[in-house]
Amino acid sequence: MAESLVASSASSCFYRSRSRAHSPSHSPSLTLRIGPPFSSPIDHHRKAPSLFPRHPPLFLLVQSPATPTAASALDSDVPRPQFGAVEGSSPQAERSSLFRQWDSLTAKFSASSNFPFLLLQLPQIILNARNLLSGNHSALLAVPWLGMLTGLLGNLSLLSYFIKKREKEAVVVQTLGVVSIYVVVFQLAIGRAMPLPIFLFTSLVVATGLLLNFSKYFHLLPPSLWSFWEDFITIGGLSVLPQVMWSTFVPYVPHSILPGSIACFIAFVAVLMARTGKLSEKGVRFVGAISGWTATLLFMWMPVSQMWTNFLNPDNIKGLSASSMLLAMIGNGLMIPRALFIRDFMWFTGSTWAALFYGYANIACLYSFNCISREFFLGATAGLVSWIGIALWRDMVAYGYNSPMRSIKELVFGP
Repeated sequence: MAESLVASSASSCFYRSRSRAHSPSHSPSLTLRIGPPFSSPIDHHRKAPSLFPRHPPLFLLVQSPATPTAASALDSDVPRPQFGAVEGSSPQAERSSLFRQWDSLTAKFSASSNFPFLLLQLPQIILNARNLLSGNHSALLAVPWLGMLTGLLGNLSLLSYFIKKREKEAVVVQTLGVVSIYVVVFQLAIGRAMPLPIFLFTSLVVATGLLLNFSKYFHLLPPSLWSFWEDFITIGGLSVLPQVMWSTFVPYVPHSILPGSIACFIAFVAVLMARTGKLSEKGVRFVGAISGWTATLLFMWMPVSQMWTNFLNPDNIKGLSASSMLLAMIGNGLMIPRALFIRDFMWFTGSTWAALFYGYANIACLYSFNCISREFFLGATAGLVSWIGIALWRDMVAYGYNSPMRSIKELVFGP
């Protein structure tokens, strides 16, 4: 249960879009706050960098305004759409009040997802604190520190992803995820439920990651340092993902670190080839997209792991908290409209997957085993279906389309 609480907060995350800026102007320093992304003149006047600088650093390639192409995973780290330059929209749509209103609302929905995720984390933190104060350190062994580190790496990767996209609301969500998981890790270290050297290394990574990410956000970081950080999270994420997948099916498969070791070697070679110019431009962009997608797939795997556990041990389903699953569904669901609006396929995929297969699927499991009432299940079902339907309908209206399928088509394939 402790793992599912923290994992559900870690799954807040998800992520990707492209944009074209048409009005070059100055780019003053930014102020981090929760609010509509276009409520400040700072957001109205940012010049998009060129796709082909003279010496482009690894993972910092962004799309040129003059070369519109279909959306793809390779364009995952470009800045978010600016007012008057949303990909695939007509000038008439962008001037409409409905468009601006939905843009502002989706940003607020994304920011409000902090509340359900925070409610998910607080009970575990409070319980750990009580156990520490009472001297019951052995109770902290129920919280797997390896799972916490996995979620921490995922949150750091997604924080870097949203920093590059300038999505302030999502940056706050991922920062909250990093800080809250680190608090749990700190409690585990105090209770000697995790090795001290690993905790010290984790603390160094977290402090460095937060410093580099926010230095990047406020344009204070040299490109070389950011490229090094991107290399680190790429190798780390690609190493952890297959290892977590393999570990899910133990003892049906033997204990082994081979999947993670092989993936680590492949990731290191890929990054080295990209840094030394041994890959094509498309290959470099592919390597640059790995960190965001591995974090997304890692969080997408958590519902699979939970459902596999439910299948193997049906009696354990009663240990799941229906309210926790509902909060996980709400938190991820609140991000769906924003991901759809800015045509971020990776963010949309992760958020929708987590809302459906982590939150709602576990609620369905609880209902099938008579752990929750019929009214609770039907209410959650109606709420989720209605919310997704409203998101598709409002997006269609905001863009001035005749069918929501056009929004889905642009999300997947580009305009």
